Amino acid sequence: MRAMARALPSLLLRLLLTSTPGTLGTNPGLVARITDKGLEYVAREGSVVLQKELLRITLPDFTGDFKIKPFGRGHFEFHSLSIHSCELRGSALTPLPGQGLSLTISDSFIRVQGEWKVRKAFVKLHGSFDVQVKGITISVNLVLGREPSGRPTVTAPGCSSHIQDVEVDISGDLGWLLNLFHNQIESKFRRVLESKICKMLQNSVTSDLQPYLQTLPVKTEIDSFAGIDYSLMEPPRATAQMLDVMFKGEIFNRDHYSPVSFLAPVMSLPEQYSRMVYFAISDYVFNTASMVYHEAGFLNFSITDDMVPPGSNIRLTTKSFRPFVPRLARLYPNMNLELQGAMASAPFLNFSPGNLSLTPLMEIEAFVLLPSSAKEPVFQLGVATNMSAMLTFNTSKITGFLKPGKIQVELKESKVGVFNVELLEALLNYYILNTLYPKVNEKLAEGFPLPLLKDIRLYDPVLEIHKDFLFLGTNLQYVRA
Repeated sequence: MRAMARALPSLLLRLLLTSTPGTLGTNPGLVARITDKGLEYVAREGSVVLQKELLRITLPDFTGDFKIKPFGRGHFEFHSLSIHSCELRGSALTPLPGQGLSLTISDSFIRVQGEWKVRKAFVKLHGSFDVQVKGITISVNLVLGREPSGRPTVTAPGCSSHIQDVEVDISGDLGWLLNLFHNQIESKFRRVLESKICKMLQNSVTSDLQPYLQTLPVKTEIDSFAGIDYSLMEPPRATAQMLDVMFKGEIFNRDHYSPVSFLAPVMSLPEQYSRMVYFAISDYVFNTASMVYHEAGFLNFSITDDMVPPGSNIRLTTKSFRPFVPRLARLYPNMNLELQGAMASAPFLNFSPGNLSLTPLMEIEAFVLLPSSAKEPVFQLGVATNMSAMLTFNTSKITGFLKPGKIQVELKESKVGVFNVELLEALLNYYILNTLYPKVNEKLAEGFPLPLLKDIRLYDPVLEIHKDFLFLGTNLQYVRA
């Protein structure tokens, strides 16, 4: 039964419960929902694994005394018991509201083989036996919890097992003698097996599954300076048809963590059950990512004259600015310029039904590169643009792509007089389209990982965009090593 604790609960829990410390009282950034269809698949796959593992189990020996006229009293022993074959015909993993999951195995069959010994006074006899254990039913409750650290917990406080029928076939010298009290033997077999099945399963949950969950990674790396916090906000929530797991889902800077100034929105998940698993990913996840990359200066840039494409209508020199900024050319003759750009604030991704958009605002400052290698600020620009976003799924990650919009440039401050920014607008539009967008899209293509076990593959996805969150439905496949 040790395999059962690994095969079924682990497959489900490791799919959902990769976690790090979180804070109660706030909304989750990500909710993972496994439906009854997903639980059926997990139970089915787990029974396949269990059947193989059961063949490796050695059952305990058991002994007893007998008294049959005219032979009198004697002692028997059954040893070297091993499961020769098994068939798990029915297994189910269902939500246990308010607690976790209920694991049930029914209508199952095990065939046990072993050796027997009989001792009567100084006479010792031995032989082999074959036991067919039919109509096995096992029921165990898996209570799911959360540690203060945000890690998952699992216990199995309640378990019951029942064997409908045990048939013992005894061979060897005087095997017919043991057959005279086969009812006693079968009854003892039933009691021993029923007791051992639950004890082994509960011990395995305590000694194998729970310690294993405690060693799961608490943070998932995205790249060299960003990670994602998948802490549990509360114990997994079981209802009649599904199991929901609430994750913090916050992107953070790996070098230094600073709390974000906004909360995740409340997500009202659609009642859909056509897929095995659903992920509701709020705008909180993407916008905390935007803050991390903004604070790290990922979107900052600079443009110098040697970066301007050949044939451009304007060069980044004071000479080329003479026709429309004459004062600049007079004050700084024959000098190069440099434009330094940064986002005014972290650009937030806006979710509306069927649509994703951003309205980033950039600030660009122009500097004259003096002969002394110093930089003299001369004017500031404000750049606004609207862009749409596409999100896709590649079996384990959410990836993205930005579609550019037209930019608008305004002169915000100038030390060299007011001038027309149309030429600069064309230059900035070229740079942003050909340099900044590809850089951002390359990062978005790397994506961020969903909390998945390495042996789990997701397929047949459907993506919906709702107010404040992305709703991903998918089926899962367990890939055996």
